[in-house]
Amino acid sequence: MSNGHSFPDLHGAATGVGSLPGTDAREAARTATGALEQLPFLPELPARGPGADMIGRSAGLLVELFAQTEPSGWRFTDRPGRDTRRARAWLGEDLDALEEFTQGYQGALKVQAVGPWTLAASIELKHGEKALADPGARRDIAGSLTEGLRRHLDEVRRRIPGAAVVLQLDEPSLPAVLTGGVRTASGFQRLRSVDRQVAEEALREVIRSVDVPVVVHCCAPDVPIPLLRRAGVAGVSLDFSLLTEREDEQLGEAIEAGTVILAGVVPPTDGAPAQSTALSDPAGSVQGVRTLWRRLGFAPELLGRRVLVTPTCGLAGASPAHARKALSLSVRAAQSLVDNPE
Repeated sequence: MSNGHSFPDLHGAATGVGSLPGTDAREAARTATGALEQLPFLPELPARGPGADMIGRSAGLLVELFAQTEPSGWRFTDRPGRDTRRARAWLGEDLDALEEFTQGYQGALKVQAVGPWTLAASIELKHGEKALADPGARRDIAGSLTEGLRRHLDEVRRRIPGAAVVLQLDEPSLPAVLTGGVRTASGFQRLRSVDRQVAEEALREVIRSVDVPVVVHCCAPDVPIPLLRRAGVAGVSLDFSLLTEREDEQLGEAIEAGTVILAGVVPPTDGAPAQSTALSDPAGSVQGVRTLWRRLGFAPELLGRRVLVTPTCGLAGASPAHARKALSLSVRAAQSLVDNPE
């Protein structure tokens, strides 16, 4: 059950997860639009500092909730301060750069924000415990984020009128939220797990309230694929190397129901010999995707339409040269799923 917005019909497409190296918004926008013809994205540049990181950037989107950095991390505060202003200024700079490089663009475009559960697991309340521990705070975050996302999406569409916008919600903490794996602010204990139905309902409310297809990205093991499907996602983005055959049935049911899979297969940094091999062999990097497709018994000609290729996670830790290479390799790997699905 989606929010009524299906994923754009792309064929042999690739995209990035969100972050890129460096601090130059124009260079990042040039990379994200130049390398990715079918699904460019609005880059995030965490190297700029607090407010440009994943949590700070999304905290800057919140409406009537404000956060600032403390020695322990992000914490809610009564009024907007320097960190909020910086987060909003950098987002404006990134949108300016993206607008410049998408003049006349018609097609799909992805923007990213942290989802309500990872925000609640990452930001502390004023008295010092994680917001995740407080059901009222969790509801406030989800409501505030929803309103902030609506405003953000309106702004993106105003600046790039030809874009069919896709929203990616980053939820790396969701599996830990569901299993009681999130540490308390002190780090000595773990917070109680959140009921799966409560988690699903909060996500469904956010997804239903935004007027675009939504993908949830989770680069942790045990991505709760059925929960995400019921919450209404159009796509699931995951680190393909963390999948086990246990997830076959869940993936198969999702694909059969029309969910698009964004398969993270390209290494985010250039390091180990195995990664070097993956980087020199685009078709080989998606061999596991082909094997899974055969195992699930789907028609080969559907592969390039239902699976997109991405790096396994953000590229903030890569060199600029590697980030460009990883995106272009993702494009070539995606095309190989169309040319040689078997």
